[in-house]
Amino acid sequence: MNSLKNWDLEIDPGVFRTLKNIPHHDAEKLLGAIRLLPINPYFGDIQKMKNEENSWRRRIGSFRIFYKIKAVENVILVFRLERRTSKTY
Repeated sequence: MNSLKNWDLEIDPGVFRTLKNIPHHDAEKLLGAIRLLPINPYFGDIQKMKNEENSWRRRIGSFRIFYKIKAVENVILVFRLERRTSKTY
């Protein structure tokens, strides 16, 4: 896992809609974590998603950032943001 690549960051529009509906303080923490993903997508409290190819989740408090790492294109795609509940996984 080479984290020294120059990664591009793509964010699904649904992530921005979700950010609008959560408390401002939490949204700022989540945006900060999303901005750090291109530096090293394998850093932090992350876990590879089972039965998903190249899909990961990063835990930030009670929220989860779900993203895919497209190594060939050097792209990180943030595709979902969810509050952790008993139904999240």
